[in-house]
Amino acid sequence: MQPDLMTTPLRTQLAQPGAFVVAAELVTSRGLITADSSRRVMEVARELAVDPRVGVLSITDNPGGHAMLAPDTLGTDLISRGQEVVIHLSCKDWNRNALESRGWKLGSEGFDNVLALSGDYPVTGHKGLAAPVFDLDSVGLLSLFSEMNDGLHDERKPEIQLDRTDFFLGCVVTNHKRREREVMPQYFKLRKKVEAGARFVINQIGWNACKDDELLRWIKREELPVSVLANVYLLSRPAARAFHQGKIPGVIVTDELLALAERHGASPDKGRAFFVELAAKHVAVARGLGFNGVYLGGHMPASTFGEILDRAGAFAADDWRALAAEIHYPSTDEFYFFEPDAKTKLSTGEVNAAYLESKRRRKTDLPVPLKYRFSRRLHAIAFEPDAPLFPAGRAFYKAIEPSPGLTKLAHAAEQAAKVPLFGCRDCGDCSLPTSHTSAPSRSARRTSGTGRAAARATASARSTTRSASGRRRTSG
Repeated sequence: MQPDLMTTPLRTQLAQPGAFVVAAELVTSRGLITADSSRRVMEVARELAVDPRVGVLSITDNPGGHAMLAPDTLGTDLISRGQEVVIHLSCKDWNRNALESRGWKLGSEGFDNVLALSGDYPVTGHKGLAAPVFDLDSVGLLSLFSEMNDGLHDERKPEIQLDRTDFFLGCVVTNHKRREREVMPQYFKLRKKVEAGARFVINQIGWNACKDDELLRWIKREELPVSVLANVYLLSRPAARAFHQGKIPGVIVTDELLALAERHGASPDKGRAFFVELAAKHVAVARGLGFNGVYLGGHMPASTFGEILDRAGAFAADDWRALAAEIHYPSTDEFYFFEPDAKTKLSTGEVNAAYLESKRRRKTDLPVPLKYRFSRRLHAIAFEPDAPLFPAGRAFYKAIEPSPGLTKLAHAAEQAAKVPLFGCRDCGDCSLPTSHTSAPSRSARRTSGTGRAAARATASARSTTRSASGRRRTSG
């Protein structure tokens, strides 16, 4: 790699034939940029910036739902030095106007690489739990920033087209999940993210090379124009315990992997040698599988990032196949879209026969509650764009939207039904775009809820879709 790699735009790095880009994660801290904790993060960033193997620094946005220093505050120092940075942008804390404003700010200050996230549900807040926003989700945010790249029209003066931004947009996918009903919506939503403008994707943390292989095969099968970075995380015994307890949404540490972490974590070096070796093997497997790079994360000094890359580079070119069998800690009865190969611990490329049969029969082995059937029926007749009652419902909510009193009444009527049916907390956290096989038109991007949600949907075609079943949103 060239010494000036960090100054080469990420899109250019990924476009190079045979590219394998290393993105190093920086987690911001609480407090001022002058605080000791922030200064330590800055020191790590500056050390990584001079490592010729690291192509880009990626800065998190309030991970885990906690309030942290804004990523662009840390990133300003880095881009002022000409270093390539990815800014994470989460929808949980901002409505669509604030996200658009953030977009203008980021674009104006030179932050072109944006990782669009729905975000984790807040778990704390100043003197109380912070209210989640989720006015847009990651698909809506990608759509908004893609429109800004095309030249957004001024809402006040539609005849005026604003200057174009130049965002290189990324997204995440969480396919390290156990059940079909969890995995397939992630793939469907990934398709929508790419259609909305994502050009690079990072998968969620996971220790199952078969799922990593499957992700690449699925993207190739769908012919999605997107570069893929494998998420490689430096595990530790405390982190393994937290992941195993489900404290971080979407990250799974199985009983088998936890037992290993506990055993090695009890050694004099607290498992450091084992965990560094595990991460290095994961990097080597990602390169062998054909990923366009790795996203290297975990709380560690810059020297440890370098140590992982050194060890990964020490493996022979063909070693990754044997190492892939070692990065294999699946959940019990884990679902795979492709049939797994028991010998290699990777995918065969053949679509899961049981999945195809279930698609053909269009049946599920899950008990489907009556309230879910009712909500889906209501959705089909009232909230789908081609539903018979959709025009009347849209006209009704558009008519009452200017009146705060009437919208409050409509919202009260909505809650009168949704609270007893679904235990609705009115938090906005069930936002989830409808995962059709093709992208909906802009006019179809409406909320499928009622009352306030439906009224709000008439204001913009970039609205998200509210699940009538009350399903919990994923964090990507």
